[in-house]
Amino acid sequence: MRHSIITRLVMMFAASALIIFSLIGGVLYAVVKNELLRHERDGLVTTFNDIEYMVSRVGTVDRWARVQVKLDTLTPADGKVRFWVFSDDPQFSYGKDLAELHDFDYDPNNIGRLRIKGKEFPMHTLTKVLPAYLDRPAIRLTVGVDTEPYFETLRTFVAAMIGLSLAGVFLVILFGYWIARAGLQPLKKMSNQAQTISPKTLSERLAVSALPDELSDLAQAFNGALDRMENAYKQLEAFNADVAHELRTPLANLIGETQVALSRERSAPEFESVLQSNLEELDRLRSIINDMLFLARCDQGEAATSLVHTVIVDEVQKTIEFFEFVLDEMQMSVEVTGDTEASSLIETALFRRALTNLLQNAIQHSPTGARITISIDAKNKDVQVAVSNPGEPIESRHLPRLFDRFYRVDTARRDFNGVHGHGLGLAIVKAVALMHGGTAFATSRGGMTTIGFTVGGKIA
Repeated sequence: MRHSIITRLVMMFAASALIIFSLIGGVLYAVVKNELLRHERDGLVTTFNDIEYMVSRVGTVDRWARVQVKLDTLTPADGKVRFWVFSDDPQFSYGKDLAELHDFDYDPNNIGRLRIKGKEFPMHTLTKVLPAYLDRPAIRLTVGVDTEPYFETLRTFVAAMIGLSLAGVFLVILFGYWIARAGLQPLKKMSNQAQTISPKTLSERLAVSALPDELSDLAQAFNGALDRMENAYKQLEAFNADVAHELRTPLANLIGETQVALSRERSAPEFESVLQSNLEELDRLRSIINDMLFLARCDQGEAATSLVHTVIVDEVQKTIEFFEFVLDEMQMSVEVTGDTEASSLIETALFRRALTNLLQNAIQHSPTGARITISIDAKNKDVQVAVSNPGEPIESRHLPRLFDRFYRVDTARRDFNGVHGHGLGLAIVKAVALMHGGTAFATSRGGMTTIGFTVGGKIA
């Protein structure tokens, strides 16, 4: 069963108060009990000393009769205090029910408890053996005090403590509820403010300055989540617009060329030319869709699985050979530098795909006759592959977004070779790096732009 924070706090306040009151009550009960017992024993000792002083100096039968009268006088009618004298000589005995009470127990301090018929509470007793004196043999003197006041006082105290504790717990519940509501009011306001945030108002943020210290961290974390959500939402909007734009162009070309082809009679070669052009546009659509599906699988956490121990420079050379005719046509050259012995566990197909995108990007944005450099660097357990090409610099504000889908730096970098991609190449590079436990990076300074990625699992 779920409970509100206020209910939980009130329950914890009540439980804490009950425990505290119970501990205090237990301590007070022990103190009161000991004090009552000490007070009772002090009175018992005082009474016993008076009776002992009188009885110990009587040694004849005649004087003993006067002692019995005195003891009768000192015995109250309610029987709260009673006296017993146990003796082998019946003439020097005193008290009721001597035969029944003859053998009762008491501790080494001569203190005991004596049960009397008809009484709910026992008698608190003090017993002492007095030596023989004149005609009187040795006797055992016992003075008993009724413990009813003692137990009744304890009972009254316990009842009062229980009542006061329950009343205290009830008051703690009331004040705890009020305190919890007042204390959680900032949280309530923050919750109400958070509920007003919608996709149209993602730019709004929770006011942190007015919140207590305990909630400011939560509010800042929530605002941080809103920042990330807003950025993701903007990227999603831009992504949807870019997808629509990228798909619209080839579709428009397909529809336009088809409509023109059908507008009048055409010969077979003319239809073949139209179909060839449409095939190119369809191939472009297929490439966009395949790349988007690949990125979607990466977003779902797919990792590289078909890993093999590979010397990185071998894969780099194979990729360069694939671009041999393009490089010759544009009078470009590629130089491989760095650690040519570096090796790593990679999925070769994915690695070549990422490096192909980097080389294609470098060729696209380099002037004719440029020299492109591919550097390989082994660091700790990672192997870094970077492609550098000359060209116009990229502003630093664009560098972190180069790997976003469909992102282009049109105003910062011109296209030297008239080749247009569909804006997913570098996003795939980043995805391949992540699938290998690595990262992607980009720098631009001194007329050189360097874009690369790392793969993990270096093998020594």
